[in-house]
Amino acid sequence: MAPASARPQHPARRRIDGVLLLDKPSGISSNAALQRAKRLYAAEKAGHTGTLDPLASGLLPLCFGDATKYAQALLDARKEYVAAIRFGIATTTGDAEGEALTECPVAFSRADLEGVLPRFIGAIRQVPPRHAALKHRGRSYYEYARAGVEIDRAPREIEIEAIEIVDWVPPVATLRVSCGKGTYIRVLAEDLGAAVGSCAHLAALRRTASGAFTIDAATPLAALEAIDDAEARDALLLPVETLVASMPRLDVDDRDANALLRGRALTAGENPPAPGRYRCHAPSRFLGMVDVADGFIRPLRMTRFEG
Repeated sequence: MAPASARPQHPARRRIDGVLLLDKPSGISSNAALQRAKRLYAAEKAGHTGTLDPLASGLLPLCFGDATKYAQALLDARKEYVAAIRFGIATTTGDAEGEALTECPVAFSRADLEGVLPRFIGAIRQVPPRHAALKHRGRSYYEYARAGVEIDRAPREIEIEAIEIVDWVPPVATLRVSCGKGTYIRVLAEDLGAAVGSCAHLAALRRTASGAFTIDAATPLAALEAIDDAEARDALLLPVETLVASMPRLDVDDRDANALLRGRALTAGENPPAPGRYRCHAPSRFLGMVDVADGFIRPLRMTRFEG
């Protein structure tokens, strides 16, 4: 065994709070990207806000410390993608990682493709892919698929706000898709192939927006790893409250702030705010998320108490 002095030294984990807008490269999993960023920041706690497949690149917001408590806000948020759909070939997985399954003619025009897009806009039902992380009787869909076992995959309601053709160079269409949570772009690719009398798979995917965040503000993983100065890396972190910035704001004084951080409800007073959920602030800091109802202000998800 090597002496203790010869072993690689890892920086001590530290409490750090904030949101990093990461531009994930294709070829690695979201968790692998998260772990690399977590090591760079020597963070005690970190999580991401919605998985991107290894094939996909683009915006992957990472949460550190207290920010992990509000990750659900981005999990539920609208997403935007730029997708390259290759018509004429179906694959076993619905994307470029699978093996070619079927070849079909590509005998339609851009106008034909534009003509079928309205069918997929709005609230629609979509059958999840065989290779998905969804669970069936305690096992992931992809585990059954790899074992060659067919299971019932019930359609799920999703919402697609908009689809725009960015480019059309047969047999590849590049589309911009704005959609709600739970949307599988590779299934959309397959369904579009069928709608134009062909077949298709997802050749490439890039996430360009998640909620109010856009790829323009994201830092590529390679660039993050090239930063030697810890303060410069820390400067890339956005405040925790940016995750709930769309909520109405409620301000309280320091005494009430301490009560809320200790888990105590407050009376709403003579002129209470309207019922609902708020992002709550003390004079000097963000406190968390509270609920106003029945004459009380109740803590829901608060930042750590440091008193």
